[in-house]
Parts: sequence; structure tokens; C-alpha cells
Amino acid sequence: MLEIRPVCENCGKELPNDSTEAMICTFECTFCAHCVTNVLHNVCPNCGGGFEKRPSRPKNKLLKYHAKQETYLKPVDMEKFGPLLQKNKNVAPNER
Repeated sequence: MLEIRPVCENCGKELPNDSTEAMICTFECTFCAHCVTNVLHNVCPNCGGGFEKRPSRPKNKLLKYHAKQETYLKPVDMEKFGPLLQKNKNVAPNER
């Protein structure tokens, strides 16, 4: 079950359950659409995969299946991320 992480790992922007800007990779690394597009270029800095729009949990299910409350903020170190970005940014996520 998705954790529905509450903030962008890079910039800290709030991404509540109903956010239309939340993007996740296959390991649920969570970033805002701005960071995915303009900073990460659709390359996850943690696993090298691509991103998809995170679905919202139906509001009536949030009572039983809560969204995660703890924030995970880990701004991307662009120097360390550079080689992974260069290797993957021009390769389709399904071909990485």
C-alpha cells in the first residue's frame, strides 16, 4: 500500500493526499512535479528510475489507511546526482 508521503524530498513542498503535483518512482521516492521536471529531468536521484503521478487515496479510506505523517526531506546533492542524471536523462524510464 502506498505511504502517500507528505512532502517533496527535494524542496519540502507540501504534497497532501489530494495533491495533483505529487510524483513517485517505483520505490515511492516522492517529489513535486516542478522538481521532477526542472531539477531531476525525470530521473530519480535515489534509484535512477522515472516518475509517475502519485494517485490519491479515496477520502473515505484515509480514516482506516492513513497517509504517512513523517516528512522525509533529503535535498538532492546535484554534484553527486550529476553522473546518474547524465547517464539516464535521455533514456526512457522503461529502458533504463
